[in-house]
Amino acid sequence: MSIPKEPRQLMINLMYLVLTALLALNVSAEVMNAFFSLDKGLKSSRTIVENNNDQLMASIDKQADAYRNESNEKYRKNAKEAQNVANEFTAYIETIRKEVFDLGKGPSKNDPTIPMDIRNKDVTTRYFINENKGKEIEDKINETRQKLLALADNDKSVETALPLMVEELPANSPSKNWPEFKFKQMPVAAVFPILGKMQSDAKNSATAILNFCAKKVGGEDIKFDRFTPAVSAEKSYVISGDRYVADVFLSAFSSSADNISINVGGSNLPLKDGIARYETSTSGVGERTFKVSINVKNPLTGQTENFSKDFKYEVGQRSVAVSLDKMNVFYIGVDNPISVSAAGVSSNDVRVSASGVTVSAQGGGKFNVRATTPGEAKLTVSGGGASQTFNYRVKRIPDPAPRLGKYKGGQLGNGEFKAQGGISAVLENFDFDAKCDMVGFEFTYYPKRQDPIVVSNSGARWGGQAADMVNKAKPGDAYFFDDIKCKCPGDIAARNIGSIAIKIH
Repeated sequence: MSIPKEPRQLMINLMYLVLTALLALNVSAEVMNAFFSLDKGLKSSRTIVENNNDQLMASIDKQADAYRNESNEKYRKNAKEAQNVANEFTAYIETIRKEVFDLGKGPSKNDPTIPMDIRNKDVTTRYFINENKGKEIEDKINETRQKLLALADNDKSVETALPLMVEELPANSPSKNWPEFKFKQMPVAAVFPILGKMQSDAKNSATAILNFCAKKVGGEDIKFDRFTPAVSAEKSYVISGDRYVADVFLSAFSSSADNISINVGGSNLPLKDGIARYETSTSGVGERTFKVSINVKNPLTGQTENFSKDFKYEVGQRSVAVSLDKMNVFYIGVDNPISVSAAGVSSNDVRVSASGVTVSAQGGGKFNVRATTPGEAKLTVSGGGASQTFNYRVKRIPDPAPRLGKYKGGQLGNGEFKAQGGISAVLENFDFDAKCDMVGFEFTYYPKRQDPIVVSNSGARWGGQAADMVNKAKPGDAYFFDDIKCKCPGDIAARNIGSIAIKIH
């Protein structure tokens, strides 16, 4: 979400109104030095953006490596070039900063990072206006902006999101052109945050291009978001004395793909959460064979590919079986539903006992398992004169993901950020009815052109000083939420679930 053009222009106008008012006064050296504090704040914000861009580039590389094709290579190259273009512009502005520093008579005695002659307006006017350095910067901004837009296929939505631009002059501005508006009669001290903002705009513009390229990189039509150990055996039932042979592997499947069809014996099976269930009646005893055929539309080529295999099973005498309806483990603090069956035995006659967990019958061969301690559990199933024991792992609920509303991090509009009530813990791809409660978190507020402020917050919602810092959010500010802690069902102590970085635009 980008800042609308008119409010953005109003902010720019306001900044320069304040700047002009300060310059019209006989301000103190402390006020002049404050410009350098603003410049340092911009530099800190750029560091956050650069780190986010590097992470986004790594994600693009990973996706492009996984799904190699001409389109993905193009946008991987464009993403890297966007970073190079932004870095080139930033380096160019850095040379300007050094030249302005020298124009200000070099390092001061008290602070070598600040030039001695910070009030001088004549040298900056001569450098940027009379010597046309301001026009050169204007041309460089336009050139850089066009290069970045070309890397995003000149997409209109991206164009509106690029902060690096030559702003239109206010209607009542006495300046004849953009260089005069920016630099005429600006003291040396005021030039540095102006140049620093240009560098920040370039980095944020690169972010917009990276986000565009990330969406263009293929391989997202099928997301393999679930994993389970799998066994493909020659036979699913072995008579005493025979050898049991099976291929054992980790199976990955998609819980949401709609371009997959599964066929058994000529009949299509309905998919639920990416899994098709095959059921058939049996009679007598002996070996049975069925053919599985799976059609998948390749997201990269658009072609439908077929995979098929014959499977065998043996129909024998009475036995018992247990199947977990959701996961391959029991989770602490939630109901773990299981289905229990015994061939030839009514579900009403099946009994389940357990050690390490508690089991409650739900009817129709359905049971709920509750666990309290990590480790192993044993289920013993009996019925119809048969009995068998099954071993299972017991694990705590996986770590939830921290979220600011629906956001994992990145850039948010000012209003959108303030509309969020706090931090939540979300259990992603977890099929059980469970909710993790927030304990608290710490976040660092990076006000634009100011020193960072560290705030601690208890619970999920903003409170006290935290709410005050959130309400102060404005474009250019950044927030880093860290040490995010929550408690999930079955937890004795709070767990740390990561961090979130937000940049206000």
